[in-house]
Amino acid sequence: MRTNAPSRAVLLACATLVAASPAVAARAPAPGFSNIGYADWTEQEPEYRFYPGDMIDITVPSAPELARTGVIVQPDGRITMPLVAPVMAADRTINELQADLTRAYASQLLRPEVVVQVKSVGALKVFVGGEVGAPGVFDMPGDINSLQAVIQAGGFEVSAKTDRVVIIRRGPGGRAMMRTVNLQSALKNPVGLDLVPLRRFDIVYVPRSNIAEAGLFMQQWFRDVSPVQGFSYAIGGNNSQ
Repeated sequence: MRTNAPSRAVLLACATLVAASPAVAARAPAPGFSNIGYADWTEQEPEYRFYPGDMIDITVPSAPELARTGVIVQPDGRITMPLVAPVMAADRTINELQADLTRAYASQLLRPEVVVQVKSVGALKVFVGGEVGAPGVFDMPGDINSLQAVIQAGGFEVSAKTDRVVIIRRGPGGRAMMRTVNLQSALKNPVGLDLVPLRRFDIVYVPRSNIAEAGLFMQQWFRDVSPVQGFSYAIGGNNSQ
């Protein structure tokens, strides 16, 4: 289901996705902006990291009165707990957030051990751009693959290069990975094909002519639009408190 009330940042992202054609890129070059190097693609499932909208249960065994249930990760990535300043939770693993909260309470408690549990996760957003009917940011309705994401974004334009659709994902260490998928064959017979199941904040980019356009798109994305509702947490974001 598409976001009903997109923020200004999301609207800017959608505009950038639409503007990622070769003609627009040619009119707005990025002198001095280095090419993005991609990590090798891996299907390894990374350790879960928190994002805005996630809900967390937090307990402090030595101070039960500080326990909180249903703590929501706010749009700025932080959570609020008693006695301490807001703590950055976005892009932290469970162990990392526990360690951050333990340090935060070290000046308040003799035994500041903190236990964090995931209660629920927020909407799993994906980004679909390029030669599709309605580029933008979409909420994933459960498990979804790259072809379903394109269909959700209005399907292919007649100018789309459907046999070289680009998937970009956060890899180990936060570095972006890129691969392509042939959705032209999938449109004829999807049985047995690798349609690339998507993860949170994956980017599906449908080029007009060749894969080189994806590099131009990503240069513009990382330079101008990366802080989009948590995407800065997904790939190389600023996690400072």
